[in-house]
Amino acid sequence: MERGGEDAPAFTVLQLVPRLDEGGVERGAIEIAQAIVAAGGRALVASRGGRLEPALRRAGGELLRLPMDGRSPWAILRNVAPLRAAIRAHRVDIVHARSRAPAWAGLIAARAEGAAFVTTYHGAYRQRLPGKGLYNSVMARGRPVIAISDFIAGLVRRRHGVPEGQIVTIPRGADLEQFDPARVTADRLAALSQAWGCDDDPRPVLLLPGRLTRWKGQMVAVEAAGRLRADGGPLPFRLILAGGDANGAFATELATRAARLGLGDALRLVGPVADMPAAYKLASLVLCPSIEPEAFGRTAVEAQAMGRRVIAADHGGARETVAHGQTGWLVRPGDPAALAEAIRAALSQPPEAVARMEAAGRARVEARFSVAAMQAATIAVYRGLLAARGAEARQGAAAAIEG
Repeated sequence: MERGGEDAPAFTVLQLVPRLDEGGVERGAIEIAQAIVAAGGRALVASRGGRLEPALRRAGGELLRLPMDGRSPWAILRNVAPLRAAIRAHRVDIVHARSRAPAWAGLIAARAEGAAFVTTYHGAYRQRLPGKGLYNSVMARGRPVIAISDFIAGLVRRRHGVPEGQIVTIPRGADLEQFDPARVTADRLAALSQAWGCDDDPRPVLLLPGRLTRWKGQMVAVEAAGRLRADGGPLPFRLILAGGDANGAFATELATRAARLGLGDALRLVGPVADMPAAYKLASLVLCPSIEPEAFGRTAVEAQAMGRRVIAADHGGARETVAHGQTGWLVRPGDPAALAEAIRAALSQPPEAVARMEAAGRARVEARFSVAAMQAATIAVYRGLLAARGAEARQGAAAAIEG
């Protein structure tokens, strides 16, 4: 596409996300917006908006505020016209959808306006209810489909029949500058320790980060902690559940169960944490015991970037991000006894073994799972699409001249 003026962007990408609140989809959109701007492009994000709007602005992205979080057929169709108008007005080259309902509106709009359409398949997406297979299938209609792990790439091939050549695996990553143990000061650690009530407690901290939802495995961790109370005595560690609504219904259920197990003040539900690098560094061990497979599992990668051992459920993306016995442990999903045994083994390791595993985790993330690598690979996908579109335009122009 021709661009007029020296200040015109080299290309324009419109990403589609429901909201800009807590979550890996939203953070991924912001990280790619930053990469687009750094590559000389213009980064637009169509979304309802949310608390991460300032982060998008800092990344150089621009918000097009649209009700992209609506899931009904009417809500989806209502977004088609404004998306088409945005594609025309901003001369959008590529529409990049990251969630199902926005993707349906984006697919229709992109096809109508001649923009390239890309998807990132972020989740395993359940298909148990009638119609869910069709609803999910839009995420396999990007060309290409970006899969966030080999696990997801395999799922896309099996479930939707997408040829391997139309799937690009780009693992999500950790920001190695933000998640750098050397950058977390003692003051940051002290402030968080005090906020969590751990400053006068010598027990090691076990951290489980993630939204408070049953499938993330918080109840499995609580049950495992109950098994580790030595002879009915106090728990030999603090269990911190970070993220989500600490006053919601599931939080109440977790607290009630912990009380029945006699965990006392060893369990803390602290809600969202602004300083996650400090949270990881304050922890001795990070738990990722999701009951259902994680599409990727970014918390496991962030924890290892911070030099922390991880215990994760043995399925999904965790099999790619956690090296069993080298950077952490993989345990049977949904099994409190297996999780308890892994915690016991981890806490009994000698210091030299702990240091080896922590160093191996950081090295693994540096080699395979950085945000910089994710950004570069995504920009390469965009450049490939732009080159293909340019070639098609030139062929069309030549055919018109010959005609």
